Amino acid sequence: MVVYNLYIFNRNGQCLFYREWLRRKQTNMSKEEEFKLMNGFLFSVKSFVQRLSPVDLKDGFLSFKTNCYKLHYYETATGHKFVLNTDNNVGNIRDILHQLYSTIFVNYIVKNPRASAVDVIDSDQEIFIEKLDEFISNLSIFSQTNKA
Repeated sequence: MVVYNLYIFNRNGQCLFYREWLRRKQTNMSKEEEFKLMNGFLFSVKSFVQRLSPVDLKDGFLSFKTNCYKLHYYETATGHKFVLNTDNNVGNIRDILHQLYSTIFVNYIVKNPRASAVDVIDSDQEIFIEKLDEFISNLSIFSQTNKA
C-alpha cells in the first residue's frame, strides 16, 4: 500500500501544509491553484454528502475513491482539514488521521509558542516535519514502495 501526499487546510480553506511521499503524476498547475481546487472539491463533496444522505451522518464525508487513488478526509472541531491520498487498497484510516492531528499537529504546531495553527507551516517547523515523516513512514499503509 502506498501513501501519496498530505494536505492540511485551516477553517478558511488556506493550505497550511503540503507534503508528498510518492506522487506519480505532477500537474501542470501551480501549487496555489492545486490547493484552491482541492479545498473547493472538499467543500463541494462535503456539502453534497450532507444534503443528499438518506440517513443522518454522524461523521459525514470520510473518503473518496477513484480508480487510481483514495482520498481520506478528517476535519477537526477547530475546522482544520486533513487530506491524505493513498492507493485504493487502504481501508478506513480515520483513526490514523485523528492520531496525526492529536499527537503530531497539536503537539508540534498548536502547543508550539513559535508556531501558529492558522499560519502556513514552513521549513522553520522542522520538528513537525520530522515527526510527521516518522509517523507516516511507521504506518502499516506506508509500504516499501514509498521508501525506495
